[in-house]
Amino acid sequence: MIPAVIFGFLPLAVWLYLLLGRDFFWLFTARDDRDAPPSPTRWPSVVAVVPARNEADVIAQTIASLLAQDYRGDFHVVLVDDQSDDGTAAAARALGSDRLTVQTGALRPPGWTGKLWAMKQGVEAAGTPDFIWFTDADIAHAPDTLSGLVARAGGDKVLVSLMARLSCKTAAEHFLIPAFVFFFAMLYPFGAVNRADRRIAAAAGGCMLARRAALEAAGGIAAIRHNIIDDCALARAMKAQGPIWLGLTNRAVSQRPYENLGEIRRMVARSAYAELNYSPLRLLGALAGLALVYVAPVAMMLFADGPAQLAGALAWLLMALALQPILRFYRLSPFWGLVLPIIAGFYAAFTLDSAIQHWLGRGGMWKGRAQAGEKAAQT
Repeated sequence: MIPAVIFGFLPLAVWLYLLLGRDFFWLFTARDDRDAPPSPTRWPSVVAVVPARNEADVIAQTIASLLAQDYRGDFHVVLVDDQSDDGTAAAARALGSDRLTVQTGALRPPGWTGKLWAMKQGVEAAGTPDFIWFTDADIAHAPDTLSGLVARAGGDKVLVSLMARLSCKTAAEHFLIPAFVFFFAMLYPFGAVNRADRRIAAAAGGCMLARRAALEAAGGIAAIRHNIIDDCALARAMKAQGPIWLGLTNRAVSQRPYENLGEIRRMVARSAYAELNYSPLRLLGALAGLALVYVAPVAMMLFADGPAQLAGALAWLLMALALQPILRFYRLSPFWGLVLPIIAGFYAAFTLDSAIQHWLGRGGMWKGRAQAGEKAAQT
């Protein structure tokens, strides 16, 4: 009886806290299409830095969306081709724009992750603009994306980041992608990130506008060179320099589809164990926590009785309700909320796989590189 009460009411208490006491992360009220900031009196200079490795299938569309920005200030694009062997650089150069610089990246030195090494080279090539706009090679932007970012930065924000709309067309994406954004916001509530009096910091690596002077004061890209989760590492460094802002957007859209569960598994496994600071104890705690918060309510509703069964049913209902805002954002059926316990089970398996890959020396595998060694642990 006592275990049933614990496993019935403890998850319910956790879900009540998550819905009411964690900055209402699940509502996703931080959106770039809400509370539009005023335009600046002077449009600052911006250079977009695009790190790219083997992105020939999408790079032309990505760069074209950057060159089509309706920005009224000085704007240039630097593409750093990180040792691609698929014609990425040639596809970009074929656009023939004088506002585009295509730079061949140097070999990655020890102690650097590939993306951050490319970003560093892009910053060096950018010169001295007011802002550096880091954007991924598979993110296409609406023409007003940059104008909105600069307006949002105003005169005080040192980093403005948009969580791009991920591809959500295949069955695997319907199953896992909204929950991926949901779990990210649970770990890093956007409302807390956007408050100057809160230490929590996060960013979405696909679209980050950084004030160059603040980036230099933070030590530049070199200060975070070993981090697998580079966007959140950059956010921590930048928030020490001033206020930052993170929000959800439809203006930046990922062109990278995930055709099956295996592709999403690899995306998650690349950084999941790094999020746990490569700690076996944190791994065990995370897996136990997922089981308690997501699986126990279903087990209690199906196999317990009395108050424990009711508590389990309420917890399951609350988690389904919590997923509704992000399901609406992706225009999916609300019934996916009821499947969240199963979805969480898959993410638990991906997290365990991330740890196993690290132990086998294949941690942080991306674009054919294993980048997560012992010195890659986050600080």
